[in-house]
Formats: sequence, C-alpha cells, structure tokens
Amino acid sequence: MASTIRILGIDAALRSSGLGIVEAAGSSLSVGQVVNVRNKPSLPRTGCLRALHLAVTELLIEADPEAVAIEAAFYAKNARTSALLGEARGAAISACAVRDVPVYEYAPRRVKKAVVGFGAADKSQVRKMVMTLLNIQAEPQEDIGDALALAICHLHNRSGHAELMPDPV
Repeated sequence: MASTIRILGIDAALRSSGLGIVEAAGSSLSVGQVVNVRNKPSLPRTGCLRALHLAVTELLIEADPEAVAIEAAFYAKNARTSALLGEARGAAISACAVRDVPVYEYAPRRVKKAVVGFGAADKSQVRKMVMTLLNIQAEPQEDIGDALALAICHLHNRSGHAELMPDPV
C-alpha cells in the first residue's frame, strides 16, 4: 500500500486567501482540509497578515504536510498591489519557515500546464480540472481552487521529475 503524501497549496492575498491540502496515495489524489481566510475590509493590514499566519500555522500542525506550494511572486501593474501580495506571501512563508516545512514556488503558467496541460488555460478550465482530479462535485471557492491547483502542480512536478522542481524559497 502506498504511503500518503500531503501537500499544502497556498493562494495568499491580504483579504481572501485559500489554503488547501491535497493527499496523494500512489496515483490517487484526494482533497484534505481546506480553509478560506477571509479578512474584513475594516481589519488593519497587520491583522490580516496575522490571521493568515495563524491559519497557515494551524493547518501545518493539523495536516503535517511534507511541503508547501505557493504562487511565485509576479509583477502587477500596480506597485501597491504587488507590495500587499508580497506581504501576504511573506506571512504564509514565515509560518512555514517556523515549522521547518519546505516551500516551493510555481509560476501561474506552470500551474496551469501541470493541471490542465496548457499554460494559457483560463481559471474556469483549471477549476474544472481540479474538480476532476480530486473527484469533488461542488466547485471550490476561487482561492481554495487556486490553492488546490498549486498543490497538484507540486505533486506532478515531484513525481519522477525531481529535476524540474524549483529550489525551496
């Protein structure tokens, strides 16, 4: 019997972040715990970052994943948006660092290629394929769907293709 591997995918943002565990036993994938960290617009930025850090820490303790997959930093047209996303990524990555869980980054095109087979796939195609791969009937909330796609991407890149895996952050 194949041992189960757990990967935590994180779609980090200031107001709504998705966290999702994907479990792999051999070639069979299933969804584990999922969390949507939603912060009220009135919550100060530091409160949002704290909530994300705490949610990631709690899930790391409960699910004990072997690795974390997070979307790589990208350049947005709006510098403020880029900075806020960077802060959210930092809060999530620091929670992983404290627990000594390796973090791997994946560019959006790489995630789409791993999940759908086409790097320019749209979000609805990715979400539908996540549902198919994980055998789930209800469409996941958008941030959770993105987090699950990141975890699936890591599993696909780790299985027999270790040379393709990016260096830990």
